[in-house]
Formats: sequence, structure tokens, C-alpha cells
Amino acid sequence: MSVDPWFQTLFADRIGGASYGKSTDIYKFEKIKRAKRKALAEHPERQLLDFGIGENDDMAPENVRAALAREANKVENRGYADNGIQAYKDAAAEFMKRQFGVTLDPVTEVCHCIGSKPAYAMLPACFINPGDVTLMTVPGYPVAGTWTKYLGGEVVRLPLKAENGFFPDLDGIPADVRKRAKLLVINYPNSPTGAVATTDFYKRVIDFAHKNQVVVVQDAAHILLSYQGAPLSFLQVDGAKEVGVEVHSMSKGFNMIGWRLGFVAGHPKIVQAYADVKDNSDSGQFMAIQQAAAAALRDPSIPVAVKTKYERRLRKLVAALGQVGFDCAMPGGTYFLYTRSPKGAAGRSFANAEEASQYLIHEQSVCCVPWDDAGAFLRFSVTYIAADEAEEDRLMAETVSRLKGMSLTF
Repeated sequence: MSVDPWFQTLFADRIGGASYGKSTDIYKFEKIKRAKRKALAEHPERQLLDFGIGENDDMAPENVRAALAREANKVENRGYADNGIQAYKDAAAEFMKRQFGVTLDPVTEVCHCIGSKPAYAMLPACFINPGDVTLMTVPGYPVAGTWTKYLGGEVVRLPLKAENGFFPDLDGIPADVRKRAKLLVINYPNSPTGAVATTDFYKRVIDFAHKNQVVVVQDAAHILLSYQGAPLSFLQVDGAKEVGVEVHSMSKGFNMIGWRLGFVAGHPKIVQAYADVKDNSDSGQFMAIQQAAAAALRDPSIPVAVKTKYERRLRKLVAALGQVGFDCAMPGGTYFLYTRSPKGAAGRSFANAEEASQYLIHEQSVCCVPWDDAGAFLRFSVTYIAADEAEEDRLMAETVSRLKGMSLTF
């Protein structure tokens, strides 16, 4: 029998206090990993069709990797970057101007982040006191909410429902909640629903922010993977910079998964507050990586190629899943397809999307991610490994073949 260490009672309440490490709850992504391992062990003859991966399957482009190698050998790039080198901020501002027509001061209105994830941890630290509220859309990326709770704040979840176009119902937020709210965290193109923002929606967000004195944090990680017209930045809309910031990532649109780099852009006072918290949290990303990312930002062909590939794969997946009964359509953005979960298969019923997801993995080694936050939905990612279009087509045919034999009901 294990014995608690002497410091067991010293753990902070925010991570469970004296009960830290004793929970038997399993995070859904861990459940998926375990199910994948079991399927591979029990059916080594059957290829795992992995639509659960949420990261680009390609390496960063050759010219970006070459820039990293070159910059890594320069002595001037050896030190701490602190809040970022000016070369990267300049490139980010140039990118925002070229791509979106947004003018930013690269000195005061842009600051780098070691990937967007730390930015969503640090921005609540700029605003949230005990009792304050962060408004967050769900399903979605939870980090800003986790840190809001760490800081003694409260998270109010705004469900994204199909009948509302996967936009939050801002008018339905109770007055007492709006009064305590300090942050509104949104994410468009939305992960995982694939919905894209409209200018009208952003105008309503800006109006809501002014009326309720709420700071907006817009997560733009998937912005370059937009399929319904040109990508739309929150900062393109008049008044957006007055009420918030937009967080960009080098990962999705530039195949720089794992390089850990992005930037926060918008109101200079919010950027300054973020930079001050950041200055007390990290010492900046390796300068050679920032230089390489600057080269990527100045190459408009990279995101075009990435978008073209994932748009092609999504169209193929929509057609494949449609053949076996899923009611799905081409998403407006992201590399995810978010579709209603089957209600049952082969005479059995599913209580929720998680149960359906586990059934697909165990029975046919088809892996996807369940979301039960606002109805029962499954998320299929097109970031699977495939060497060429012929391999993509083979995988789609295999997916149809396996799912057809499951007698799925919807």
C-alpha cells in the first residue's frame, strides 16, 4: 500500500489540495490513447485509422528549417529573448498588414508567446481577481478557464449550438454574470466546430464588450485554415483593438507544430500587461526560432499550401462519412470535421459521444474525439498521415468500408 509523502497536505487547493493525485477520473484524451493501444494490441493486422490527432502531419517548410539552422549558428542568438526580438514583432506586424489589412505598432501592439497556450494562461493573470468571471465558449480550448479558476475566478460556459450557427448567445448571459465578467474568450475559426466568424458577429462582440466593460481574447490559431472566403481577423473590425487582443499561432497555418511560437496583438495596454506577466513567467523563445518564424511569416505561399491540403482532405472526409449516414458538411475553417454522433450501432444505443467514440475504436480501430459539452458530437481530424492523394483516397475507402459494416444509427 502506498503511503502519502509528508508534503501531501501542502498541495494547493487549486490542484486538489490534500487529495491531489488520488482522483480516479480519466481525461478523455487519455481514454482515447488507452483505447488506441488496446485496439493495436488486439488487432495488429488492422491499421488504426486515426482521425483523433489534432496537429499538422507535415514538417515545417524547408526554407523555414534552413533559416533555423542558419540562425542557430549565430552567436548573437544565444541569449535570452525575454519579451521577443524586434525582428519577429516586425514580421508579425507585416503579416497582419498584408493578410488582413490591420495596422499594428510592432513595438507596443505585438508581443510573442511561447506558443499560444501560455498566452491563455497569462492573460487571466492580467485581469482576474477572486470572484471575477471569465466567459468561455464550449466546446473549446480550456486553458484560460483553468487559470481563471487557479486565480480564484469563476468560468461561465457559453455553449456553441448548431441552431445558433455555433456562436455564443451573448444576449442570454444573466445580468449578474455580465456585471462580474472581465474576460470573454472566443475562438474563430472555431475548434472543434469549424464555424467561422462574420463581421456582424464581431461587431456584436465589440458592442457587448463596451456595454459590459469586458476584455475580449480572440483565439486565432486556425485563422489561416479558412475556407469560406478570405480569413477574417477580429482586429479587422472597427473598434476591436479598443476592447481586446487576438492571439495568433505559428503552428496550424505554417506547419510549425512543436516550435512553440505565436504572438499576442491588439490594444497596447493589454499587450503591455501580458508582456509584464510574461516577463515574470518565462525568458522568451529561442531567438533562432523567432528568426525562422519571421521568415515563415514573410512567405505567403506557406499558409496557402497548408490550407489547400486540408481543404482537399476535408472534402474527401465529408463525402466518405456521408456515405455511411453521418449528416455533415464542409466546415468553414480548421482541420476538424465536427458532426453529430451516432445514437447507436448493431442493436445497441450510445449514451453519449464518448461511448460512441470508444465503440468505434474498439470495434473497427477508427479513432475520433468525442465532445459532449453542447450535444453529442464527434470530431474527426484530417491531420492523419498520408504520403499522397492516392493514400488519402485509400484511407477514405477503408473508412467507408469499416463504418458501413457497423450498422450505425443516427
